[in-house]
Amino acid sequence: MNNTQLTGRLAQEPVYRTLPGTDGKHVTELRLAVNGMGSGGRDAVGYIDVVSYTVTEKATQTIAKGWLVAVDGRVEHQTWEKDGQPRGKHRITAGRVEFLAAPRNGDSEPDISDLEPDGDDVPF
Repeated sequence: MNNTQLTGRLAQEPVYRTLPGTDGKHVTELRLAVNGMGSGGRDAVGYIDVVSYTVTEKATQTIAKGWLVAVDGRVEHQTWEKDGQPRGKHRITAGRVEFLAAPRNGDSEPDISDLEPDGDDVPF
């Protein structure tokens, strides 16, 4: 079984892009800061990349760095080579993403009623 659930804050702005050669399919890339995931124990923060094929473009225009996000998905490992050296990292491919709360900065709460995922199937 390969299933993980994480809750954390967006560490940077989400990136939404259309996949080339897919007739409009898209991917959203998120980077989460998760408490208790770093190498320093319970209080350490770890960072994990998340890819989602269900987060809409409108959602990425509404959410921003600092949003509290819950992710349910599977862990994947990517490998590549840079300057002749092998590299690798883990990431989450999300089956479900929920936007839980905006950052507390004193501004009025944005309208999150349109942040539901679109109905497209996840392409895997």
